[in-house]
Amino acid sequence: MPNIMLTRIDNRLIHGQVATQWTNVIGANLLLVANDEVSTDKMRQSLMNMAAPNGVATRYFSIEKTIAVIGKAADRQKIFIICENPQDVLRLIEGGVPIDKVNVGNMHMSEGKRQVATSVAVDDDDVDAFRKIKEKGVELFIQRVPTIAKEDVSKIL
Repeated sequence: MPNIMLTRIDNRLIHGQVATQWTNVIGANLLLVANDEVSTDKMRQSLMNMAAPNGVATRYFSIEKTIAVIGKAADRQKIFIICENPQDVLRLIEGGVPIDKVNVGNMHMSEGKRQVATSVAVDDDDVDAFRKIKEKGVELFIQRVPTIAKEDVSKIL
């Protein structure tokens, strides 16, 4: 069973908050970005590697590759999975990745979305994915950084 410390939804993926605050608080030593587009975008990977803390490994896998290989992770790997959206998290869960809690971090405002929390904007597809994640017994919580209080996920649902 992979040692998944936390799964986070953050449309910026690896950046300062993730690299400095979350990684330290949860004790991760591997940042796994599960995203089809980023898995083949060497430029974005290079930029995110610059934000990753020293001594913390990074991996950039497609959703399917994550599902296929996560079970082979060594016990010493303390994995922090970062996804861009709730649909990717749902695909991981439905593919058998043992995710028990999801931190909803940054989902920025864009066309067709509505603001529901400080740093979270959703559309109907997002809400549907969050409902399905919750129905699978996964703990959901909104929290931009670990030093502020969690916000009630019912704002999304």
